[in-house]
Amino acid sequence: MKTIYKNTAIATLTAILLGTGYSCKDSLNVNPQGEITEAQFITDPNVAANLVGGIYNIFFAGDAFGNDVRGFQYTILGDIASDDADKGSAPSDYGDANAIDILQANGNNPVVNNIWKGYYQAIARTNQALAQLQNAQFDAATKNKLLGEARFLRGMFYFNLVRIFGGVPLLNRVPAASEANAPEFSTRATSQAIYQFIIDDLNFAATNLPVITNTSADVGRASKGAAQALLAKVYLYNKDYQNALAMSQLVISSGTYSLLPDFTTLFRQANNNSRESIFEIQAGQNLACNSSIDRFTVAQGPRAGGKNGWVDRGYGFNNPSLSLVNEYEAGDVRKNATIITVNPSNGANSVGTILFDGFRIPTKDSVENSRYNYKAYYSRTAEPNCGNNDRLPKHVMIIRYAEVLLIHAEAALQSGQAGLATADINALRTRAKVTPIAGIPTLQQIWHERRVEMAMEQDRFFDLVRQDAVQPGRAAAAFAADGKTWNATRALFPIPQQQIDLSGGNLKQNPGY
Repeated sequence: MKTIYKNTAIATLTAILLGTGYSCKDSLNVNPQGEITEAQFITDPNVAANLVGGIYNIFFAGDAFGNDVRGFQYTILGDIASDDADKGSAPSDYGDANAIDILQANGNNPVVNNIWKGYYQAIARTNQALAQLQNAQFDAATKNKLLGEARFLRGMFYFNLVRIFGGVPLLNRVPAASEANAPEFSTRATSQAIYQFIIDDLNFAATNLPVITNTSADVGRASKGAAQALLAKVYLYNKDYQNALAMSQLVISSGTYSLLPDFTTLFRQANNNSRESIFEIQAGQNLACNSSIDRFTVAQGPRAGGKNGWVDRGYGFNNPSLSLVNEYEAGDVRKNATIITVNPSNGANSVGTILFDGFRIPTKDSVENSRYNYKAYYSRTAEPNCGNNDRLPKHVMIIRYAEVLLIHAEAALQSGQAGLATADINALRTRAKVTPIAGIPTLQQIWHERRVEMAMEQDRFFDLVRQDAVQPGRAAAAFAADGKTWNATRALFPIPQQQIDLSGGNLKQNPGY
């Protein structure tokens, strides 16, 4: 497990972090002292569970401006590159993010390299855990559950990689030392092969993982519902509408999940691991005060500008676009729960913008940008933390029940069962306090609902590309409304040039870069 690999896809291989577990509790365990033997991984299910916990901890291992799996660097690709958001901060700040915002990145952009390295580090951890678990000698049900967790996570990692880059090197095991630099591990598999690998992993996970409710002791770990929900999304991306419908229906019929009645409190700490959450990145407080995503909140927080004179809340990146603002219907409560709007100055009558915790953002003459991501906000006074503002314990929802309803609605419409879609869409609209639709929704109505429901959750760029594959021209029109120029070569991000160089040229660049 200590072999150092030079191969591009596994160059970021590191030792698995053990013992911190993966819990939503306010106090996480500290790392154990001393060595853990290989025999313990094989014979002790608790030690093996900590081995799998080391995969989850990859979410905390990165840096906001370095290797990343689901933190700020991912936000640049999922939100800032899309029509939902603009880079923000000062115009001259963080040119690498700006290049992605205006869809002009190339293979030398550090953001795509940070994502590549972060995900292959995550996959390396997963494959090492799977290699140990294959030899487990404890009961089969526990073994398959742990295998299912690892394969769910690996499926999720590869799903994001294939959406970002297209076909990528496929590592389905830990390479032996003798094959560390074998071309097969630095040559791109096809997108179709990657998707089939993802489907196989998620089907195994869905079969072997237990049902976990929001009150279960294992809340926060991968569950049957999480595997089924992610599998439904994968099928939707592959235009396999029958399977997307069937899998999303299993999640709905399980009765394990439901919409929270109040959207405006959905992303606050009090609703961590709610009945709406199917899988979310956990965060908490440990002795090192580092059990959360580095600067996920701070990077997106309101930034001082102009007159200053106030203690700001961050770097000012990832600002909701005017295009997104215009997408909301009058009275939709999701708008103000998604977007922090900085009010203009009104002379002596200026009061600024008051957030839910009472924090006052001054008027525009003292703030760098006009809009910020409310879903990423974490209160430093009304929500618990251990004092490290860079590591505020913000949970990040990856899959929630509302998205399952959206998948179900679209799959139903596309597979000739359109009547099922109405209830899905109206459940979301009723909660949002907008008028329910009459009759069967159109595809455009479903996509509208998806945008306003899921805005600023780091998924819009990929979903817009998916929609363009269903209805060519949709992405170009959407980006144009946000002042961006898009063409089909921008559907994928560039393969990092550093990785191409490390592969000795085995990796080939995406067309158009």
